[in-house]
This record gives sequence, structure tokens and C-alpha cells, in this order.
Amino acid sequence: MIIYNVTINIKKNVESEWVRWMKQEHIPDIMKTKHFNSWKMFKILVPTGMPDENTYVVRYTTDSREKYEEYARNEAPRLQREHVEKYPGKFTASRAILKDVT
Repeated sequence: MIIYNVTINIKKNVESEWVRWMKQEHIPDIMKTKHFNSWKMFKILVPTGMPDENTYVVRYTTDSREKYEEYARNEAPRLQREHVEKYPGKFTASRAILKDVT
């Protein structure tokens, strides 16, 4: 199993709206690409960023690195651009690809 891990620091003044948008629009749009099998969203409870931000992690699972790479090539640029256009200057994101070794 491969996990696409996205960590987002979001400004508190847009956090509630952003969480709604993520759950109702952005994540469903990612799942519609059929590259991922499931997702989970987490809020980090111990502050790690700036005092005016909260941090979230979204983990998407897929069967293979190839499926992730196809997503990264064909879908991610458009979906990431939508995120930037919707919340300009309101978030930072970092991404990692994880492999289950258990």
C-alpha cells in the first residue's frame, strides 16, 4: 500500500470554511479521479506552526506507486491550482509519499 500524505497549515480565520470545502468538494474531487482507494483527514492537536494557523494531515491510500504517479502527472496540477486559487496566501502544504512496511 502507498499513502499520499498531505500536510496543510491553514489560517484560523478561514479554517471552518476550508474544512467544509475539503470534505465536501476538494477531497471528493480527488477521489473521483479513481487513483485512490480511501482517505482520512486528521487535525494535529499540538500546535506545530504559527499561532494564527492550525495543521491538518490528509492521507490518501492507493495500490501502487504507479497509480500515485499517474495522479501526480495528470490530476494533481489542476487540483492543487484550485486550492491555491480558492485560498490564496491562507495555507502552506507539504506532500510525502509513504510506503507501508508493516
